[in-house]
Amino acid sequence: MTKGVTDMNYEEVKNQESTETTVMGKRKTVKKRTVAVFFGGDSPEYEVFLQSASAVIDAIDREKYRLILIGAERRTGKWLLYRGTSEQIRNDRWEQDPGCIPVFAVFDKTVHGLCYIRHGTMRTISLDAALPILHGRNGEDGTLQGVLELMGVPVIGCGLLSSAICMDKELAHRIAAAGGIKVPESVGFKKGVWPGKIREAAAKIGYPLFVKPVRSGSSCGITKVSEEQELFRAVRKAFLYDSRILLEEAVEGFEVGCALLGTDQPVIGEVDEIELSEGFFDYKEKYTLKTSRIHVPARISAEKAGEIKSTALAVYRALGCSSFARVDMFLTPGGEIYFNEVNTIPGFTLHSRYPNMLKAAGITFEEAVNSLLEAEGIF
Repeated sequence: MTKGVTDMNYEEVKNQESTETTVMGKRKTVKKRTVAVFFGGDSPEYEVFLQSASAVIDAIDREKYRLILIGAERRTGKWLLYRGTSEQIRNDRWEQDPGCIPVFAVFDKTVHGLCYIRHGTMRTISLDAALPILHGRNGEDGTLQGVLELMGVPVIGCGLLSSAICMDKELAHRIAAAGGIKVPESVGFKKGVWPGKIREAAAKIGYPLFVKPVRSGSSCGITKVSEEQELFRAVRKAFLYDSRILLEEAVEGFEVGCALLGTDQPVIGEVDEIELSEGFFDYKEKYTLKTSRIHVPARISAEKAGEIKSTALAVYRALGCSSFARVDMFLTPGGEIYFNEVNTIPGFTLHSRYPNMLKAAGITFEEAVNSLLEAEGIF
């Protein structure tokens, strides 16, 4: 299915603000809510969130919501009002659409939205809410959420503080550990650190270990290091993605995940399990599955799955998450559960882990997407 805002000019779209529905045999006019979906941007995960955004856009109920699609250019980050199809987004042709118009954030909270120039006149677009579908840097890290907060636009998803904390692996681990949740041993460093300190920390943690950028998504910049001679190549790679890095213990066992949907009493999907035949679940492997398989539900006992769900919920609450997120953990051969990370805007394609965990719990992709927009307190 291919959907777009339409090829009409914006003034025509703007007038379509209500729809009719039948309630107990009577026709009733219901005002549509205006929701902006943000996608695109300057990130190593650009291709992934184009797929996520197009799937989410197709799933949103157009009888209830009027969509405003805002794409951020890959090279410049410039915001564009996009009125083409979801297929163009999926195929990375959306920027070439002739109907794209530059738009700008308005920090006047009586507007709570955006502005653009048309025929020499500034016009505004008021928003009821915004749904960011941007993974990683400048989308999942609290920056966009902060801009939306200044605009006075409610965010569907984790807010500024929670997004920033969850993106910061070092800080997220400290908060989780303070709540009694097990985390891998790790040491953080800033760019410019004396190499001897890194070498000493690695020897103390022990090999194999992981070298990670502190703030990066989809395993970008992460290397599994088996011996000291590989260490500084991995360090240099991690510093390409962030000014801070982590040396982290490699926890024995396998990765499991939980999808959470909601805020006060979130629904928790079935636990999934990543089966690896070699290496680790890096960026390439996540989106090709050449040497790995994902099992939903995980091949573990119902009792252990319940423990994992409880741990995921504790992490979700400790880090202030809301609306939706995926909590990733490790399960050791001895049955211990270690927190790994939270993805506050997880992959949201039809084949991604997050919706598949919900599907296994009886929640369809469309139900998951629209429940985000229907949540109390958003509008």
